[in-house]
Amino acid sequence: MPRPRTPAAVPAPRSRLPLYLATAFCARLAEEGMAVAVALLALQRAGDAAQGAFVLTAWMAPHVVAAPLVGALATRMRRPRLCYLGALSGFAAAVVTLSLLIARAPAPVTLAVAVAGGACGPVVSGGLSGLIAVLVPAGPRQDRAYALDAAVYNVASVAGPAVVGVTAAVASPGAAMLLLGAVAAGAVAAAGGLPYGDARQHTDARPATGLRADLAAGLAALWRVRELRAITAGTCLAFLGIGGLTTTAVLLAAYHGRPGASGTLMTAFAVGAFAGSLTLARWRPPLSDPRLATLSLCGTGVALATAALVPSPTVCAALFALAGACDGPLLTATFRIRAAYAPPRARTQIFALGAGLKITAAACGAAAVGAGAALPPPLLLLAVAAVQLGGALLHTLVRRRRDPGDAHTETAGADPTKEAVSGPVPAERP
Repeated sequence: MPRPRTPAAVPAPRSRLPLYLATAFCARLAEEGMAVAVALLALQRAGDAAQGAFVLTAWMAPHVVAAPLVGALATRMRRPRLCYLGALSGFAAAVVTLSLLIARAPAPVTLAVAVAGGACGPVVSGGLSGLIAVLVPAGPRQDRAYALDAAVYNVASVAGPAVVGVTAAVASPGAAMLLLGAVAAGAVAAAGGLPYGDARQHTDARPATGLRADLAAGLAALWRVRELRAITAGTCLAFLGIGGLTTTAVLLAAYHGRPGASGTLMTAFAVGAFAGSLTLARWRPPLSDPRLATLSLCGTGVALATAALVPSPTVCAALFALAGACDGPLLTATFRIRAAYAPPRARTQIFALGAGLKITAAACGAAAVGAGAALPPPLLLLAVAAVQLGGALLHTLVRRRRDPGDAHTETAGADPTKEAVSGPVPAERP
């Protein structure tokens, strides 16, 4: 009598988080290296960095406008893969095209390409992080995934300018920018292997709405949900200072008689941020994410204020590293707050819009520091530190203020906001 056949074991689904982290690293390395590459390329070809500044402005300006549109399209499409791959492909193509056009083609053509590439930027800077909620179930594993995502962001902020600087020195700024385009193309290839699913399966059963209504819903959620409003307001104010920190570091190094040490200061800040976010990935302190965000802003502000007052360049670099170590957990806390409180239908839109607003704030901060470059550098650094403390205060005040609509928002029956506001359901630690 033949023996019954036993069913074959079904293999457990393989985690796609490493592939996601590789995608995010490649895309963000290209994004972080753009500022240095564009400036060096314009300086080499035109003998003036002004054209590079205009290209960077055109690159960053569309973020805040394109972010809600990109997020809404990713949510509405039956195959969000097309939205993500299309945006990443457009981003990579713009980087390669700009490497050929800067200081060679008419300025309007170059700026138009920069605007088009910048419009794809929200997917790189924030939209990709919205995929973690799809890749990793809620609970400690998802918290760790967001911390690793923040660590990857911080590593890219160190590696991007470094890769550009080394490649420009060994070959040329044009080669460095082409390399960034190749890295961005690698992000497209890696993103092709990620699972996206049907974004609409995560939404509620209400009738489909128009694109304009979806755009309004994302913006409304960002404003009406108190935790989202608080973290957005606090981090945007803080990024007014962070945007000017690089220029301030250059001026401060020259003030201390070591003009070449500006790179050391910002490297110390970035390495500290990486260490802080990586530590958070392995050990979660007994603090809620909102309190962690406030504490991070305060720590960054105090460390930078102290760095402005010390005369020793070595101690100043150590304090920049400490400021970065405090800033690293802020990004992790921001990601987790957005994931926990965003309505499922607007999650990607809120990630992209929050990142776009922060980048816009950073651009304004860089312009403000440039306008005040004649002031003593320690005073500029004190102003950057004060803005961090102001961000912590604003975050706290907005969180504590209860508007009349908050009760309705947080108890909205079948509305998806109810699930989002309650936060992720704790899961067993693996």
